[in-house]
Amino acid sequence: MLAGGAVDPGLPGAVAAPSPVQARQPGPGHLFRPISADDEEQQPTEIESLCMNCYRNGMTRLLLTEIPFFREIIVSSFSCEQCGWNNTEIQSAGRIQDQGVRYTLTVRAQEDMNREVVKTDSATTRIPELDFEIPAFSQKGALTTVEGLISRAVSGLEQDQPTRRANEEAMAERIDEFIVKLKELKQVASPFTLIIDDPSGNSFVENPHAPRKDDALVITHYNRTLHQEEMLGLQAEEPEEKPEEEDLRNEVLQFNTNCPECNAPAQTNMKLVQIPHFKEVIIMATNCENCGHRTNEVKSGGAVEPLGTRITFYITDPSDMTRDLLKSETCSMEIPELEFELGMAVLGGKFTTLEGILKDIRELVTKNPFTLGDSSSPGQTEKLQEFSQKLDQNVYAPEDDPEMKVEHYKRTFDQNEELGLNDMKTEGYETGLASQR
Repeated sequence: MLAGGAVDPGLPGAVAAPSPVQARQPGPGHLFRPISADDEEQQPTEIESLCMNCYRNGMTRLLLTEIPFFREIIVSSFSCEQCGWNNTEIQSAGRIQDQGVRYTLTVRAQEDMNREVVKTDSATTRIPELDFEIPAFSQKGALTTVEGLISRAVSGLEQDQPTRRANEEAMAERIDEFIVKLKELKQVASPFTLIIDDPSGNSFVENPHAPRKDDALVITHYNRTLHQEEMLGLQAEEPEEKPEEEDLRNEVLQFNTNCPECNAPAQTNMKLVQIPHFKEVIIMATNCENCGHRTNEVKSGGAVEPLGTRITFYITDPSDMTRDLLKSETCSMEIPELEFELGMAVLGGKFTTLEGILKDIRELVTKNPFTLGDSSSPGQTEKLQEFSQKLDQNVYAPEDDPEMKVEHYKRTFDQNEELGLNDMKTEGYETGLASQR
């Protein structure tokens, strides 16, 4: 029954009459009264309606009631005196909830069979122990008990058994055996599980211990899938647009620039990359078709970490030279065996291998015009050539055990100053803004 006298084909009898509120209100007080056999004022609304079995007039009774610790529902019951057909169902008096709900009840004793159950027509009922499932919309909604729910399932299976026995005797025998198992559940000889999963969120299983916790009942709320939204007739929300960084992971961006070597027009490729077991970085690579010059640079894709990081790596095998290495633009490097130290920002950010970074250091030393040109002193040139030769040799000691040591340390004031963090205020800045107004 829909408000305003509209016809809902899901109701037991089709009727075009005033709404229940207009026909006869259930006495003074709140429209939805708590369900109780002792409430004499709680009377159903009776409406003459069409029997969908014999197409003559029958009677539909509507009761507006409230389930304790749940919500308001409409109980409708139709009976036809002409043909004897009757039907009962419930409808939620509220809207579809924001989330779906799943009730998992462990039935351990006969008392659990008497628990009240509100099952809407959009709910799926399962008994895992029997591998039994009643799909959504295959049964009308019902206000019943756990035992009543099983009885309805038995009645549904028995209804078509005469036809099956005539056409598919083997199938009918298997269903008879299954019906026996369903009936045995009512005796609760052993515990079993009843699961009611309702994407509309309007089903309910009674907690007889309310408001205390029920150890036998687990209630789970979940977000509906798009398929469940469509099944309920809801307009599915459009998928959220992926943030820009998500798109960057799947494509390479290009922009025009000039070659740092010959100043000819070139293109720089940029891509956001997730380093395994680390974080996101932005890799920028420039290829010059005019002179063949290639550069690559790595920039951090995240915030500055609270602590600095010092990694001490002992190279003990030639295979160590193939290890991936990520050097940020604020990283300094040191090789104690060669008495060599590379300052911050030299070489920029790099994502390469250990061998690759040593080659970059060698090129920096051997091709720097300020250290090896005409203006350099003979002593300085000799030292740099000696350093270059040492880089070409093996710089590891075979007798050492392979080990990499990672330390986190608190940055000094000068280090924070170089990173621009000393003047950055992220807490309590609202006070300063308020004083300026």
